[in-house]
Amino acid sequence: MSKIKTPEKVIPFAGVLLSDISLLDEGKKSLESIFGPIDLQTRVIPFTHTSYYNSEMGEHIVRLWVRFSGMFDPEHLYKWKIESNHIEETWAHMEADISLRRINIDPGYVTEAKIVLASTKNFSHRIYLRSGIYAEVTLNYRRDRGWQFFDWTYPDYKEKTALDFFTLARNKLLSAKRSMSSQYP
Repeated sequence: MSKIKTPEKVIPFAGVLLSDISLLDEGKKSLESIFGPIDLQTRVIPFTHTSYYNSEMGEHIVRLWVRFSGMFDPEHLYKWKIESNHIEETWAHMEADISLRRINIDPGYVTEAKIVLASTKNFSHRIYLRSGIYAEVTLNYRRDRGWQFFDWTYPDYKEKTALDFFTLARNKLLSAKRSMSSQYP
């Protein structure tokens, strides 16, 4: 019989879409209230892969990813999505009785082998966690090939900016694991 093991700690991150760049600093402060300090941020890049968010956020949307300095248990992913949705609601504005987001936050985490994202939307490749939140493996890592995509991987998660960011996050995780193992011979 196999034994149940405690999962290894993960590096949390958030993918952020903004329609109002002036919200960036406040949005990051809100995220830090959930996750702790941000220790890495990508450059801000145009989000041009889809018009999916345009009706809600406008046409000039930008994208960035932020990584947090702490390491956490992956079981908290559903809570992170609920809390990030509260941040989105805080910054939303009403127009003709419709709530329009100005910030979209997709929390996730990095492990040695994969990138996992939280979502409120069900789909065939997503697994239900709890409280209306699902998880998906968005990228997986192979030592011989690097980051690998799936049919459902978002196009911006395939870009060099994202892949470099996730590689740095993975390297931080590996370094932390090496440091912990050297402390306990």
